[in-house]
Amino acid sequence: MKFNGVLYSDWPSVVTGLFVFTSKWRNNIAKNYRVNDRIRVPSVLLVDDKGNQLGEMSTPDAIALASERGLDLVEVAPAAEPPVCRILNYGKFRYEATRKEREARKANKAKSKNQLREVRMKTRIGEHDRLSKTRLVKRLLSQGSKVKVSIIFRGREMQHPQIGMDLLKIVAEDLGEDALLDKAPSFEGRFLAMVLAPSASLKKSIQNKELESAKA
Repeated sequence: MKFNGVLYSDWPSVVTGLFVFTSKWRNNIAKNYRVNDRIRVPSVLLVDDKGNQLGEMSTPDAIALASERGLDLVEVAPAAEPPVCRILNYGKFRYEATRKEREARKANKAKSKNQLREVRMKTRIGEHDRLSKTRLVKRLLSQGSKVKVSIIFRGREMQHPQIGMDLLKIVAEDLGEDALLDKAPSFEGRFLAMVLAPSASLKKSIQNKELESAKA
């Protein structure tokens, strides 16, 4: 069945109060939804609060129907012709969307903290590159990750392991109180590696930033 050239089957489906749109509209979803009187088009394709597709209806009638149910009319697919609107509790919808976004960010942070990241250096690395790599290690530690710092040995460099040990020592000294030694330096094939973890003071700094972000 079609309404003004739009297939009925192309209407958005509703899953747990949020919207799953067809690929036809997915890239055109507005970040700030138009609600009630802000919807200026003369008519809309309407989905009620139960997920029932009510067909095309004039915008004033759709707003009136939403009002009768103590809910809002929300334009969820503005790129459709006419736009698709849904009857729902807009305040609750925005709250749930924000909550899910925060939970997703927390999950990503937790995943990042559980990951072991790696930064590699050559034995003949220059000072500028070493400092750049050290800043990268610090940035990863500040994200809550453990970091493996690996020194690559090539050819006869394997006969001089002290070069790698000295380089790891310099990196550790540059990081100062931001890092703790989680695993002492050891050879893994042609790599000499140590594992660093965020220090207690850095962890506290990370927690303070997360609390400030949650309040914001």
